[in-house]
Amino acid sequence: MSELFVVGISWRTAPVAVREKLAFRDEEVVPVLKALTAELPVAEALLISTCNRVEVYGVAKAGHEAPPHVRSFLAAQRGVVVADVSSGLYEHRGPAAIRHVFSVASALDSLVVGEAQILGQLKAAYGVAGGAGTAGPVLSRCLERAFGVAKRVRTETHIARGAANVSSVAVELASRVFGKLDGKSVLVIGAGKMSRLAARHLYASGAQQIVVTNRSPEKAQALAAEIDGDAKPWADLDKLLVAADVVISSTGAREPILTHKLFKQVTKARRWRPMMVIDIAVPRDAEPEINNLEGVYLYDIDNLDKVVAANLAERAKAAEQASRIVEHEAGQFEHWIRTQGVVPTIRALRERFAQVADAEVQKVLDQLSRKEHTAQQQREAVQRVVQLVVNKLLHTPTAMLRESAPDQGALRAEILCELFGLTPAEGADEEPAAAAVAESGTVSQAKVDPEQLT
Repeated sequence: MSELFVVGISWRTAPVAVREKLAFRDEEVVPVLKALTAELPVAEALLISTCNRVEVYGVAKAGHEAPPHVRSFLAAQRGVVVADVSSGLYEHRGPAAIRHVFSVASALDSLVVGEAQILGQLKAAYGVAGGAGTAGPVLSRCLERAFGVAKRVRTETHIARGAANVSSVAVELASRVFGKLDGKSVLVIGAGKMSRLAARHLYASGAQQIVVTNRSPEKAQALAAEIDGDAKPWADLDKLLVAADVVISSTGAREPILTHKLFKQVTKARRWRPMMVIDIAVPRDAEPEINNLEGVYLYDIDNLDKVVAANLAERAKAAEQASRIVEHEAGQFEHWIRTQGVVPTIRALRERFAQVADAEVQKVLDQLSRKEHTAQQQREAVQRVVQLVVNKLLHTPTAMLRESAPDQGALRAEILCELFGLTPAEGADEEPAAAAVAESGTVSQAKVDPEQLT
């Protein structure tokens, strides 16, 4: 039976300096997938390459061991020595591979537990594998089930509840204070990494009036273009503050730029309408005293870190419940995988039985079509053909059972009883006459005699 496997490297096992050595660009994925299935003992393959993981999900060809070949293949594709990345590479096979795929899809294996991005990335990777023709029946069923598991986890647990990084928490707090951000004026001060993340979260949350200001006008314009916002001069900071309902500040200033003195003027010009100031800069951009002014709600990095910690703790609890869902679903899929090993036998058994039955039925139909017969004669003919079919189907297994060595015969008898739900009668030593005829080899001669039907 073919084995499902995973070979990869992730944030858990290697730093980015090592992970990036095995990363693939989007346009490289299809050729790599085709090479995997053409050059290695791999029947099906999917490749996912993100900032946090590079993994191959595959199905080995029957009777072959694929993971060691895939390890060497990945290194060769990237032009690196296997030894340089081997400490970070891992592999999972069979049940462990199923659990890993389900855990990845459910964001239980993510750097931030419960994040939603990995599911989209996995679906995209599955789409690419499907387009390349390398996602066959086993891998396809596994991925589709994994998506179903991820949906269960998000529906039945709180794993995705609450923002899990400072920038998203800042936006979440703004939404709590003002409800929907539609129609609210947002000012982003600074254009560095933290400001960019916060601005993107604001835009994704529905904020439509976003203004960006920065000491470097070019950086402000670049960020504003990303989020359909407006870049404004740094010199107009006081006016921009008066117009803003939400202020998110993250600059590299060594001294506070949002001073108590400035905000006394700002709040007065706003007629003390509520405004939220989220300071995610270190050192801080806002003087703590502005929180004492009427209508001003100030949150600094420490406030946000506490919310992040609380949210992550809640997600950790939800992850325990999610893990139980993954375990149950993986067990169900394992059962399906195991049944695939007997499918060819089941198919052959059905075909064999159908061939025997069809052949005998056709014979009696030919005989009955030669002239008219009474209902009784037809019934007797049907009974005879049924008996013939039974005899032919039982001939080989009963012969083998009787000719087996004692221990082997007992085991075979036990298996037959289990397969067919039989309960042998005590003391039944003699075989039915029909079976004896079958075993004597005369079954093939026991045809329905047309003369007996007249």
